[in-house]
Amino acid sequence: MDFFLNNMPKIELHLHLEGAIPPATLWELMLKYGEHKHIGSLKNLEDKLRYRNFANFIDTWIWIGNFLREYEDYLFIAEKVAHDLMLQNIRYAEIFYSPLRDSAKHLDVAKITEAVLAGFRKSYPNKMLQLIADMIRDNGPEEGFTLLHEIREMKDMGVVGIGLGGSEQNYPPDPFREVFEKARRFGFKTTAHAGESAGPSSIWGALKILRVDRIGHGLRAMEDHKLVEYLKKIRMPLEMCPTSNLRTGTIKKIEDHPIKKFLDEGLVVFVNSDDPKMFNTSITQELATLVSSLDFTLADIERVTRNAIQAAWCNPATKETLEKELSIYFSSRN
Repeated sequence: MDFFLNNMPKIELHLHLEGAIPPATLWELMLKYGEHKHIGSLKNLEDKLRYRNFANFIDTWIWIGNFLREYEDYLFIAEKVAHDLMLQNIRYAEIFYSPLRDSAKHLDVAKITEAVLAGFRKSYPNKMLQLIADMIRDNGPEEGFTLLHEIREMKDMGVVGIGLGGSEQNYPPDPFREVFEKARRFGFKTTAHAGESAGPSSIWGALKILRVDRIGHGLRAMEDHKLVEYLKKIRMPLEMCPTSNLRTGTIKKIEDHPIKKFLDEGLVVFVNSDDPKMFNTSITQELATLVSSLDFTLADIERVTRNAIQAAWCNPATKETLEKELSIYFSSRN
């Protein structure tokens, strides 16, 4: 089973660039800026990537971003992340990035984006990695408008959508209504983290106020039967991240995760690794966890992967190619 999952073609649609930086790569950046002394060693850095709760995780995520200070830093991490995705046989990915961080205020968003895309091409030249510009809800909608206008001209260069991350439990989606409306007018797809650290009302807000194309996480829909039925009715894709939810304390144990129940009920769910190097996971490990802890069969694995392909923001020809690759791979096991 491990061999089969390791080698199967995979899709990732909820993956944060900053949270996918290999620890050794992050350590190199810390050495570059002389910020390593208070950590002491790579092993201590790896120990730091452990979390008591969701707020502690957000603090660490912000801390990691402080080491992205120049264009060459973005190119450097993008190359390393893309190489890691290639080794996992991830055939297509949409990757969140957050260019409007304090450490990069002196940089141009378009040039940051160009650096990330150039880094991808160094390790993954077939343009199967695309970007989602992530707005941090803690910083308010005005920054969201700024980001949107900065990336407007990048839509056909590899930036396919916008997202809304940050402290969901403290910042509801309502103030971002106009940002998302304008994003749609610009031709961007939309997603928002909802139902992760806040309850069903956050998901309803993302659906009714932001009118998103996908929901990031969405696991707390399980607390509202009418919401589950509505998600099923409108075929709303849910970007589910089981290990992430366990590590941040959103669920108490992995067996509590609703992804299998949602799949059996007909919801459009698929699995992602979210911030894999911060959670000590990978998309392969996520798939293995579905099998070992959540009673997924290989047919279920194929189904969630097909869900991801259909939910992806790539062109029909790319989807067809990915579908064929998956069909060939699974038929080879029969």
